[in-house]
Amino acid sequence: MRINLIQASSPDNEDITTRRARIADMVLSTRGDLVVLPELWPVGYNNFDQYAETAEPMNGATITDASVWARTLGSYVHVGSFVEDAGDGKFHNTTALINPDGELIHSYRKMHVFGYKSLEAELLAPGESITATTWPFGEVGSTTCYDLRFPELWRGLVDEGAETVITPAAWPQARLAHWRLFTSARAVENQMLIIACNAAGEQRGVTLAGHSRVIDPWGNVLLEADDAEGIFSIDVDPDIVRQVRAEFPVLGDRKLTFGPRPTERPA
Repeated sequence: MRINLIQASSPDNEDITTRRARIADMVLSTRGDLVVLPELWPVGYNNFDQYAETAEPMNGATITDASVWARTLGSYVHVGSFVEDAGDGKFHNTTALINPDGELIHSYRKMHVFGYKSLEAELLAPGESITATTWPFGEVGSTTCYDLRFPELWRGLVDEGAETVITPAAWPQARLAHWRLFTSARAVENQMLIIACNAAGEQRGVTLAGHSRVIDPWGNVLLEADDAEGIFSIDVDPDIVRQVRAEFPVLGDRKLTFGPRPTERPA
């Protein structure tokens, strides 16, 4: 599986129309099986005052553009994420995966919206469900950025059958060490292939970390980008997940119940 990570920036002085055209050129320059974009690249994660005015339905510009890109390239395109207008007065941070025929085959609304020095939690409603979708490389699911800090969500994806998880992000440089830690930990503890595409550049005074990563179920870092905007590509054997799970079946040893809590603790 040839993976292309578009580690895009969303500069404050760039309008969305210009950005869409620029990102389209980057996407269409790739060749391979999968293209992945970062979190909220159309608006720029930290441009909170623009969320409402740039929100779009599921058949809006981002999905429409990605469908064209997928058909043109004959590739799967993970759109990263965009601000979705759900039509019920709520906005969501929504991902989507498009197949080579230009069809939407998977979507996910970010469940853990971020509140620390961020207005995302005030402006966007959390999602309520997770799923995995069949594609030629097994079963694939999505999470988004802050979701990396919540391992129970990832265990849920294991239960849904996910073997590969695609994670767009707008993770800051200030917590780069955590980005590396969590992406590696989620890959190892869940025996998954993790494809994590982060944003680059600066938005509203916040420097994004870049360092997009691809990590196998043993925790081997197959690819780690630098901190600059660019396209980062790698060939990966998707069967590595099934091989590792068969060789070292740790997930079969999970304890799902722990008995009643004691009513009294010893003095």
